[in-house]
Amino acid sequence: MEAKVFDSKGQDTGRVVSLPSELFGLEPNDHAIYLDVKLFLANQRQGTHKTKEKGEVAYSTKKLKRQKGTGTARAGSRKSGVFVGGGRIHGPRPRNYGFKLNKKLKRLARFSALSYKAQENKIMVIESLAFETPNTKSFVSILNNMNIAGTRTLFLLDSTNNNAVLSGRNIPNNKLMLAPNANTYEIMKAKNIVLTESSIQLLTDTFTNN
Repeated sequence: MEAKVFDSKGQDTGRVVSLPSELFGLEPNDHAIYLDVKLFLANQRQGTHKTKEKGEVAYSTKKLKRQKGTGTARAGSRKSGVFVGGGRIHGPRPRNYGFKLNKKLKRLARFSALSYKAQENKIMVIESLAFETPNTKSFVSILNNMNIAGTRTLFLLDSTNNNAVLSGRNIPNNKLMLAPNANTYEIMKAKNIVLTESSIQLLTDTFTNN
């Protein structure tokens, strides 16, 4: 599997680099991707929802009417959920929506997502993404030169470059993150993946050794 290499201005250098087959050449596993994306989205949920139940509503506990002889249903206090203003029956409580996935499955999901993008020829490599000062106009120029402007693009960097992040973060559909932090959700969400040349080895070292 190979990918085109662009220079720091987004111009095609005419070179190609080989992508590691253990990351980009797998037969994708759709179920692994589904589970990892489900876990990612579940972890985004705060789970702080709460409503007052019968024991938490501030009402008198006095019995509203006698038990028998009224011709209507039995009724206890005003706290009952069948009355307006009463407690919520089986209401939501704070909870954690996350669940456990083993490392091998999460790794398989990530590799499968990268392999899908490689099969679709949606992976590109840029020599470097270095900015001396934040410059959004220059970043837009790079996107235009690579013909990916306006598409959802994920840049995977080999090191933290604040100027690059500041230059690209305000561009719609554009996301920059460190290569080791790449997750299945962001990879699948992006239409194009742009790797810095040195991040390929970083990806290999991070994901194949963990």
